[in-house]
This record gives sequence, C-alpha cells and structure tokens, in this order.
Amino acid sequence: MHGMEESIGLYLPQNLHYCNESSRASQCPTSSLYDLPEYFYDDSISSAPTSRTSTSTDSWGVLPPLQHASFRPKASYKITDFIMHQTLGTGSFGRVHLARSKYNLRFYAIKVLNKAKIVRTKQVEHTNNEKTLLEAVQHPFIVNLWGAFQDASNLYMVMDFVPGGELFSLLRRSGRFPEQVAKFYAAEVAIALNYLHRLDIVYRDLKLENILLNADGHIKIADFGFAKRCSTSTWTLCGTPDYLAPEIVLQQRYTRSVDWYALGVLIYEMLTGLPPFHQPDGNTAILYERILQGPKFIPWPPLQPFATDIILKLMESDPVKRYGKSAYGSGDVFVHPWFGDVDWERLKNRRITAPYLPKLRGDGDASAFEKYPEDEVASYGIPGDDLHADEFPDFEYTGQTGY
Repeated sequence: MHGMEESIGLYLPQNLHYCNESSRASQCPTSSLYDLPEYFYDDSISSAPTSRTSTSTDSWGVLPPLQHASFRPKASYKITDFIMHQTLGTGSFGRVHLARSKYNLRFYAIKVLNKAKIVRTKQVEHTNNEKTLLEAVQHPFIVNLWGAFQDASNLYMVMDFVPGGELFSLLRRSGRFPEQVAKFYAAEVAIALNYLHRLDIVYRDLKLENILLNADGHIKIADFGFAKRCSTSTWTLCGTPDYLAPEIVLQQRYTRSVDWYALGVLIYEMLTGLPPFHQPDGNTAILYERILQGPKFIPWPPLQPFATDIILKLMESDPVKRYGKSAYGSGDVFVHPWFGDVDWERLKNRRITAPYLPKLRGDGDASAFEKYPEDEVASYGIPGDDLHADEFPDFEYTGQTGY
C-alpha cells in the first residue's frame, strides 16, 4: 500500500479543499450563520438537561401525524413477487436479502424479520416504528422503503438496494480516512441528521455499519430499528455501546443531541480507525466508565486542530452545551471551521463527486457485501398458524395468498 489515497481510490472534489493547521479561522471560507439555508436549523426539541428522576414512560408532545412520502406509490407485495438472491447481512431477528422484482426487474434489499423473535425480545414497538418512519422520510441520504408485508412467520420490508456496501468495510480496508474523506462523509451524515431532527425523529443508532454507499459514492443511512419520533425527550436505553452519549449510559432522559454526540464519535473513528473509547476486549463496564469521564480523556493522536475541536464540541458531556443543541440549534455544526470549505447546498443535491466510487460490475452486483450461509430462504412464505399477526397491523398481511 503506497498511501491512503491509493488504498481507497481517493478523488478529492475541488470545492472540498483543505484548511491546514497553520490556517487561521478567519482565512477559511466559513459561511456566516445567517447565510445557511433555513433547513439547517432545528430547535423544536427542548435542550433542557435530562434528569435521573424521570418516570419510566417516554415524554410525548402533541405531534402532527407523519405523512406517507409522496414519491412512493402505495403497492401490495408478496414474497413470490421477488427472486431472492444472496444474503447481504444478518441480525438478531433475521437477515437482509438481495432480491429482484419479477415485474420491473429492479434489484431491492428485503429485510426479513422473524415475528416470534421480535415479540419474544419485546421489540414490537421498535419494529413498527421503523416501518412508520421509513415510510414518511424522503431524503437523498436515507434509504427508501418501498413496501412492507407479512406472512405467518415473518415481516418483510422492501427497500433500496445500496450496492457499495457499508462505510465500516471501506474504513477497515483503508485503516483510516484522510481528513477530507472523513469530512465528506461526516457532512452528508450531518445533513441527514438535521433532516430527521426537523421531523422530530431521533435516530439513535449512528455508526459506520449503518451508513451504506450508493453506486455514486454518496451515503444512504439505513436501519431505523432504534429510531423514534418524540417532541421533547425520551430515555430508552438503546444504541451501540461505543456511540452512546453519557446521558444514555446514565439512563437519564435525553434529546436528539445524542445523535450529534454520535457524529463526534463517527468523525473520530473515521480519522483514527477506532472509536475514541474502544475496548478491544469488549469490556462495556470500562467503556461506559470512560464515556462518563468525557472527551478530555480520549487518547488523542495528532489531528488537525479544527478536527479535534469539532469532535470535542460534538462529544461535549453536557447535552445543553453540546454542538447541535446549543443556542443555535444545529446551525453551530454547519458553520464550524472544520466544515468551512463545504458547499452545503451542492452537497445536499449530490452535485459534488464522492471521494470513493464503488467498483460495480453491473446491476445487482453485491460483491461489496460479505458472504453468509443461505439457510432460511426456503421457509419464507410458507402458510401456517400465526400467533402474532395482530402485533403488526401496518404490515399488509399476505396470508396464504399467492403461495
């Protein structure tokens, strides 16, 4: 390997040039706070500090109902509408398959979840939330849900096939990202988080594994299993340990600022190759202790000053002072000097060339994903007794039709 640029096929867009460590903040082309488009501001959730004396129920404000995204036609699906191909990923409740429609011949990713496992582990609400939220969001950096249905044993969610694989895999092949590459991905994630927060959605599971790369190299955030819509605060303990904000570890109430904290962790991991409080032995007790000590105790490798500063601002232990939820809402993230050379409007519209373009042989190329044993497909769609159909009322029931 002759350097990071070669290892990831780096191409740096012209307008994502680099402010080096000798540059003063005033020399970097940072936008005025008031030059940002209106959609970069989100201040509808209170930034009041969380409390350990909160009750055990989530706090819900009066929220207008989410509307089904207008660009998606409502359609009915069943498993026999698709030719199932390889598994793209596995999880606690099922797996994601590459599948091809028999009708329009397009490739999709179908998430298959076992209903009995979901009920047994008390994940019914999370699963129903995921379907409801994905139906309502429409954004270039978020995966689309095209339809959902169920049979006697499983739930099925038909989503975009995002062929470039996980950003996690790209980082592991690269070791770490050059600063401009990390900035590109962090900026697109920030745009997506800002969009979700304006819909009162807290994502709660930001990590490299949930960021997929499209054929054009731009991101698609996937897996809304932990996402939730709330107008004030919540306190469910969920997420990935390395990315948990201190208030979640303390089981206090928290707001969507936990997503901005996770963005700080993500930036650190992209720049260094590992999360800031990583425990190679998986000892979560030590991990949580270090998270509570705060970012000043992070082992800092040599990073550019602006990069270090934005990580510290995003990983601020006090959620009231944390960037993304301080006085300017999310505006302080977008005008930070580390992002000073980003053209936000062009990036949002995907008019900036991505730093890495997946090498694809054609439609349906899933070579960017790992190989898994294919031992469950034969059970899909088999009629039988269904003890859990009423638990998932928004998933269309195909029953025995078409089998």
